[in-house]
Amino acid sequence: MSHTLGIRQAQKQKTRQALMDAALRLLEDQSLSSLGLREVTRAAGVAPTAFYRHFRDTADLGVALVEETLGSLHATIGEALGDSRDERRIDRTVALIAALVRDSPAHVRFVARERHGGVQPVREAIGAQLRLFAAEVAAAFAREPESAGWKENDLLMLAGVYVDHMVMTASALLEAGPEEAERIGSLARRQLRLVSLGRKHWLDG
Repeated sequence: MSHTLGIRQAQKQKTRQALMDAALRLLEDQSLSSLGLREVTRAAGVAPTAFYRHFRDTADLGVALVEETLGSLHATIGEALGDSRDERRIDRTVALIAALVRDSPAHVRFVARERHGGVQPVREAIGAQLRLFAAEVAAAFAREPESAGWKENDLLMLAGVYVDHMVMTASALLEAGPEEAERIGSLARRQLRLVSLGRKHWLDG
């Protein structure tokens, strides 16, 4: 009996992933607000009724794509932030962004487009993930001597700058060729070093 349940669960997960993969392919050329349920099920090769066994609607599917894109990055970013040396942390952060764009361009394009898109639950899900990233960056900064005397809100503000910069760099890399990508990566590292320098002198004034 448990073996049968295991097979059914695996098939259910396979169908759910097929729907998400099909939606992501379709979203290469359109926004989520214009995506139709039947369009997704046809591309996934399943009946329209099967959709509702996995998602309430296309907005719910979009939220799942946000989680798939950003939710799995927290541990990796945490590792990059764990290095207290600014130069090393900046290099690892930019390398992480470049690898994400290289390996999952459709996911990155989806988040970049829908961050300010017309589907509210998806916008909110992206915003929640980015705020969580900012809180994790702020917590890493708070452990360092340069942050002595900083207020929590100031740390969150600085962390938000880091996260926004990561998103902008990812968006720029999406459309870049190899030579342009190298220039964007170099510029991103220089800009983050400038933010880091400003942090060290924030309280001087």
